[in-house]
Amino acid sequence: MNRLRTKHSPVSFAEQSVSKEGKRELYPIVERNGKVMSPKNGKTNSGQSYAGIEAGTERSRPILHQKAREIQPYNKIAKLPIGLDEEVCADSVENLNQLLADTITLRDMYKKHHWQVAGHTFYQLHLLFDKHHGEQDEVVDSIAERIQVLGGISIAMAHDVAETTLIPRPPRGREEAPVQISRLLEAHELILKEAHTMAKQASDAGDDGTNDLVVSEVIRTNELQVWFLAEHLVDVPLVKADDAGKAEPVKAKAASAKA
Repeated sequence: MNRLRTKHSPVSFAEQSVSKEGKRELYPIVERNGKVMSPKNGKTNSGQSYAGIEAGTERSRPILHQKAREIQPYNKIAKLPIGLDEEVCADSVENLNQLLADTITLRDMYKKHHWQVAGHTFYQLHLLFDKHHGEQDEVVDSIAERIQVLGGISIAMAHDVAETTLIPRPPRGREEAPVQISRLLEAHELILKEAHTMAKQASDAGDDGTNDLVVSEVIRTNELQVWFLAEHLVDVPLVKADDAGKAEPVKAKAASAKA
């Protein structure tokens, strides 16, 4: 935009549509007393002035760039009337945040492998990983909401999750499908071990809601997904079966595999 100033008012020239001769035409936009006027009469197409167009909209405008202190710090309990002592709530919140960080990591690992899987099983694993990602996402939401119900603050941001999770970080690069599945199975087992411990602790403390969540959603979802994954690592023929009655003894087959 080219700006020309006069003694009385600044004038801006804005490029408009290209003329028939292929030249760009400059139309003046006049500013008077801080108000932008149209090239012709200082009014909009509807006949209102630009200043008048905003009149009466003050209450409907968003209040931007707001900042304030936290209303509740992390690791603090804002107790709700749910019939549980604060100490019980605090213990369950601590356990659930660890479980949440690990479940978020597992969920995101599923999406990574969904995008990066390769090989002759690509199609079925691509779909399976995405299905498991969606199921883990529902578990994430349930855990986070339980933490809030207990009066706690659920972990949420990626850097906080990365600092908290116990699941080893996978490489940025692409891995073979068997390695991807092995990583997922190890992450599942870690979550299941801590879930069993946390479910018992919640039950002993009388936190039935947390116990029910961990057993019915976390444990059962992860156990089922382990089954679907583990069967992909069973070494069986794809086309030609082993000769019936000539199967190698298990020990002999394992020894030949090592050789």
